[in-house]
Amino acid sequence: MCSEIKTKPGFRNLMLFSISKQAEIFDENDEGDEGDEGGIFGFITVVNLTEGKGTESVEQIKDLVLSKCKTNHQTAAEQLEKILNDNSKPVNILISERFINVPPQIALPLHKQLQTELVDAQKTGKSCGKCHYYLIISKACVEVAKKKPNQKGKPKEDLMFANAEDEFFYEQSTLKFSYSVENECDSCLSGRWSFDDVPMKPLRVVMLIPADRLNAVMDKLKEYLSV
Repeated sequence: MCSEIKTKPGFRNLMLFSISKQAEIFDENDEGDEGDEGGIFGFITVVNLTEGKGTESVEQIKDLVLSKCKTNHQTAAEQLEKILNDNSKPVNILISERFINVPPQIALPLHKQLQTELVDAQKTGKSCGKCHYYLIISKACVEVAKKKPNQKGKPKEDLMFANAEDEFFYEQSTLKFSYSVENECDSCLSGRWSFDDVPMKPLRVVMLIPADRLNAVMDKLKEYLSV
């Protein structure tokens, strides 16, 4: 199910909003509680940050991303700021969430539907259909690695994404950095992070993906998440 989100006039055309319900990700012959039929398991949305310039919520997102970039990846901060302020190459922020323990297979129909909606948005001239880059802020964790004796530099950190499919976006990103939210989170919200009771550090991973690389991401999603 996908529909344009209902919001304030002037902001409405900046967004597309898609939700996934039980009937869309489970076989109709599956047994389940009748009262749960049609329950929502996840959603995906895009917001055009470029066309929303000057809107309070959009400016807050841009300020947050830029401030974190300047603190954690100074060399990329100037490039990111230039991209976010370039009106000729619009940026959509892509947000995808689902309930804990909902399988990653839900991501495929969500992204497929969103792509269909984006094509329609392009045809009808909606702002959200104009996009050169996608910005994603993903939840992830890394193992708290202890530096080994005689090891030079920082220990290698292997990212583990809360939404497994975000790894495919990460692979196609041209600008990326992460920052810790250790002091803002009680724990990582998935059993995967506490595997063998290994201490984990929660992060947010910021990625910028060129729109023309989205087909490669979709191919990966179809390859690994098709059921």
